[in-house]
Amino acid sequence: MKTLRIAAWSGPRNISTAMMRSWENRSDTCVIDEPLYAHYLRVTGLDHPGREEVLAHHDANWKTVIKQLVGPCEYSVFYQKHMTHHLLPNISRDWLYDIEHLFLIREPREMLTSLKKQIPHPTLEDTGLPQQVELLGELKAIGKTPLILDSKDVLENPEAMLSLTCEKLGIRFDEAMLSWPSGSRDSDGTWATHWYASVNASTGFEAWKPKEEQVPAHLKALCLECEALYCVLKEEKLESQNATEV
Repeated sequence: MKTLRIAAWSGPRNISTAMMRSWENRSDTCVIDEPLYAHYLRVTGLDHPGREEVLAHHDANWKTVIKQLVGPCEYSVFYQKHMTHHLLPNISRDWLYDIEHLFLIREPREMLTSLKKQIPHPTLEDTGLPQQVELLGELKAIGKTPLILDSKDVLENPEAMLSLTCEKLGIRFDEAMLSWPSGSRDSDGTWATHWYASVNASTGFEAWKPKEEQVPAHLKALCLECEALYCVLKEEKLESQNATEV
């Protein structure tokens, strides 16, 4: 059986975990949660919430992780949730040829006002946006242009956007992707206790609504940098005629 492998590349505080729930709710799909995170923490030395637990329970060797991502799979779809900034320069790109790619993007002001609650002083690299723009160029160079989904579009009409995504990937859309049981999953990384409270309480995609919270003064310059990169990615986002129908 041939397995469709989907690498979903996101920055933090997007709908990446909700999307993982959505795909895992398909009977033909298995998922993996941020498989390169432990390697990222070991190499960068960053003190993220739950760092020691992540390193103790997850494989920090990128070579063995990649073997798992491209190795045998008993499911017809293998959905891989990645943070783009976890793809460090020392990691080989050869495996990217064998996988289909999906990007998740989010308006920077909404992302940063959420991110600062876990990381009060994030850097541009913490957002994953420069890495996404760089990866977009790398993938185009090898003929693997990714599907780019804006989280707002997905939240405004999940069925339209997920249907279109499945169509582009050459697989059937499954209505099971629109809702899921609340709670944690065995597939969740150990970091879930620090980051997944809202998604664990959810049973589906929450309707998009504008955020009133403003970017604090110390993050305004960063927000401008993020917006420039976001605009590059947004230019190529996937759009459905029905995406904004509610």
